[in-house]
Amino acid sequence: MITIYHNNRCSKSRGALELLQEAGKEVEVKSYLTQPPTVQELQEVLAKLGLGPEDIIRKTESLYKEQYAGKHLTQQEWLQVLVENPILIERPIVVNGDKAVIARPPENVFSIL
Repeated sequence: MITIYHNNRCSKSRGALELLQEAGKEVEVKSYLTQPPTVQELQEVLAKLGLGPEDIIRKTESLYKEQYAGKHLTQQEWLQVLVENPILIERPIVVNGDKAVIARPPENVFSIL
């Protein structure tokens, strides 16, 4: 099954979900803003992405600019920031087995199908 970390207010996230559904894929939708991932879950997703926590931060978010820009935190500290402030997680993230991709643009989902 494919999992999408989804924000329904984001056009890219909606677009990725639509592409997956049109491809006939069974999709588990995780609304990460209302049900944030745990640190462990985030670590597993990052391993599949091949990225670190800082690589999936939405640096254009005002929260990031106001509170975190220029800060030098450890990976564990960044993970905690993302769990506590899921709005900072880049979206959408799509996971298929041991592969994952940030679906920006939405067509990136095809690289893991």
